[in-house]
Amino acid sequence: MNKTRFAVWTSTAMAASLLLSGCQALTGYQQIDQAENAKAWAGNIKPVAGEVNIACVGTYHCEIVQIDRTLVIAPDTHKPFNANMLVAMKNASGNGKSRNGTKHTQAPMTIDMTPLANKNTIKIVPLSASGMPGMTNYYARVQPAKREVHINFYPENNVGYVERFAMIHDFVNPGTYQLRAYQKKSSQNSGSLLDTASPEPLCVDLYQGNTVQRRFCKELGTEHQGEFVETRMVKATPAQSKVKVKAKA
Repeated sequence: MNKTRFAVWTSTAMAASLLLSGCQALTGYQQIDQAENAKAWAGNIKPVAGEVNIACVGTYHCEIVQIDRTLVIAPDTHKPFNANMLVAMKNASGNGKSRNGTKHTQAPMTIDMTPLANKNTIKIVPLSASGMPGMTNYYARVQPAKREVHINFYPENNVGYVERFAMIHDFVNPGTYQLRAYQKKSSQNSGSLLDTASPEPLCVDLYQGNTVQRRFCKELGTEHQGEFVETRMVKATPAQSKVKVKAKA
């Protein structure tokens, strides 16, 4: 996989409402605005037996740009490259109106749960309104396989500032996978002006269900500056209980 270079993370501190493994989450995804031109949203990921769901969260907006060699969401229009990828959706209530009587096709929705035809088939589902007005978050449905996934993250409410992330992963087990972006919280802070001014790197965790499988962080101040580099996951080991051995008489 070709590594892509990015602009250095220039945001200072962004308020967080969620802590992930001692790291500070970005707030964009939690501050969801109503997207008036969004057609319909599933509201939550709806698993299909034997399939893999891939989603991204953690910033004002994020989109799955490419899976393997298939283009998914166009980074210029922020809409699907191919309308045939969209699953069929319809209003479950049938009235298509909100409480105040105006037309509103947001939710609840039912989606086409037909299993995917083969490993080359990719379906995308409108998930929710984006943190950027007028845009929509999607998630992808694929069959288990080794995949190359490209995602654009938008840490600020600005389409001109994008962090491009790519990885290869063996999605061997069916289920839901999420790529969550957050700003790494420094464990060491001397309080000096230099430390205060230094940017904290952007990290992306790959979750399978509620478990972190892999972690990638941007390297600052090294030969890998501006690149996402996978970091070693340290697993806590349970403390061993002390066993008293009686001395032989």
